[in-house]
Amino acid sequence: SFDKGTVLVRGARPPTGLWDERVGAYRALALAYADLATWGKTLPGGFEDRALDPLPAPRLEHAERLRPYQKEAVQSWVDGGRRGVIVLPTAAGKTHVALEAMREVGGATLVVVPTIDLIDQWVAKLSEVFGVDVGRLGGGESDIKPVTVSTYDSALIRAENLGNRFQFLVVDEVHHLPSPQYRHIAEMYCAPARLGLTATYERADLLHLELEALMGGKLFERGYEELTDYLADFTLVKVKVELSPEEQEEYDDTHGTFIRYLRSKRMVLRGPWDFEAFIRRSWNPEGREALMAWRRSRELAFNPRAKLEAVRTLLSRHRDARTLIFAEQTDQVYDLGRQLLVPCLTYKTPDEERKELLKRFKEGKNTVLATSRVLDEGVDVPEASVAIVLSGSGSPRQFRQRLGRILRPREGKQAVLYEVLSQDTSEMGTAARRKRGMGGASRPPDEPAEPVPKARAGRLQTRRAATPG
Repeated sequence: SFDKGTVLVRGARPPTGLWDERVGAYRALALAYADLATWGKTLPGGFEDRALDPLPAPRLEHAERLRPYQKEAVQSWVDGGRRGVIVLPTAAGKTHVALEAMREVGGATLVVVPTIDLIDQWVAKLSEVFGVDVGRLGGGESDIKPVTVSTYDSALIRAENLGNRFQFLVVDEVHHLPSPQYRHIAEMYCAPARLGLTATYERADLLHLELEALMGGKLFERGYEELTDYLADFTLVKVKVELSPEEQEEYDDTHGTFIRYLRSKRMVLRGPWDFEAFIRRSWNPEGREALMAWRRSRELAFNPRAKLEAVRTLLSRHRDARTLIFAEQTDQVYDLGRQLLVPCLTYKTPDEERKELLKRFKEGKNTVLATSRVLDEGVDVPEASVAIVLSGSGSPRQFRQRLGRILRPREGKQAVLYEVLSQDTSEMGTAARRKRGMGGASRPPDEPAEPVPKARAGRLQTRRAATPG
C-alpha cells in the first residue's frame, strides 16, 4: 500500500526497504514501486497491489507531426523501459516528445515544471493537443485532474497525498531535480513511467549522476549543430570593449589582490565547490579583503562604461528586431533600463507586470527587454531574434538557454547573439568556459565581422563565430 510517499509491503520480505515496527511492514520509497511490482509478480502466490491508485484518465490521442529526431527520442525512451532522460536544445520541441510519450502511456500524468510561466505554456499546449481539461497545481491553484501540470514546489508539497495517483511522471528542466530538496519528488511518487526533459543534462556539482536512479539515465541527446534544419539560423558574435584607464587600473589592483590570496593559500578554483571553499575561508580579515576584491573586480568587468555604449550601437543596428538583453546582476539590468529607457524584467518584477511586459514584447509594442536570470529558462518568446549577453556566468547551461531564447524557428528568421566582453579581464575566460561543447557554433573565425563604431569610453571589437550548417 501507499503511505505518505512510501510503499508498505506485508507478507514477504522485499528486495528493498526496511522493517517498520510501527506498522508491521517493510517500508520503501515510492520510487521503488516499479521494481517491487515486478518482484511481486515472481512470488508463488502472487501479490495484491494496493499502492498505485491512478486517477481515471481518458485515452490521450493527438494529431501532431513529430520530426524524425523526436520520433527517435520517443523510441529510445520506449526501448529503455519507459524511464529516462531526453536531452534536446531549447527550441527543438521537447514538449512534442512528451506529448507522444503521454499517448504511449495512456494514463494519468503529472507534468512537473520549475515556473508558473511554464505551467501556463504546458496547460495551453496539452489542452489544445489532447482536447482535455488540464489541472493546475501551483501559484495558489490546486485543481487536480488526470492530466495535471505542477510546479516543482507544489509537486513536492503534495507528494504525500498525490504520490500514488499518477502512472506517468514528466519532469521538465529535469536538471533541477537532483537537488537535495527536489529529489524527493522522484522518491515520493510511484509513477512507473518517467520522462525527464532538459537542454542541459550535466550539473557542475555532478548531481546529474543521481538522475539514473531517480528518473532513468540519459537515453537520447542531440545538439544545436545536429538540428540546424529545424532551428532558426543563428550567428554568434563577440563584441570586445576596453575598460577606461581608470577602470583598468582599479580592475588590475582588485583582481591582483584576489589572485595573490589564492596563491598564498595554494587554492585553485576548478568549479563551484572550490569557490564555496574560498567563501568559507573568507571569515578572517585577509579572506574578507580577497572576497571584496573579487566582487569589485567582477563588477568592473561586468559593467564598464564602454558596455553601455556597445549596447546602444547594437540596438541601433537592430532597430526593428525584437531584442533581449541579458545581464547577470539585477542592478545592472535596472541601470540599463534607466540609461536606455527600456523595460526591465527581474525577480523583483511583480507577476502582473511581468505578464504585461512579456505580452507587449510578443506583440511588438516593446521591441527591447532587459532581463536577468529570470528569462534564462521557462519562457517562450519566439518573436525574439537578437540576444545581447552583457554579462553572465561560466555555465554552459546558462549560455545554451540564453541562445535558445532566440532560436524558435520562423520564416526568414536570422538570429544573432552578441557577447559583450571586457578585454584584458577574467571575463574572457568565463566566456570561453560557457561555450564548451558548442561544437562548430563556438569556434572563433579567421576573419573579423563588419566593424562596430567606436564607443566613447573604450574601443569595440567584434569577431563573428561560425554559423552551424
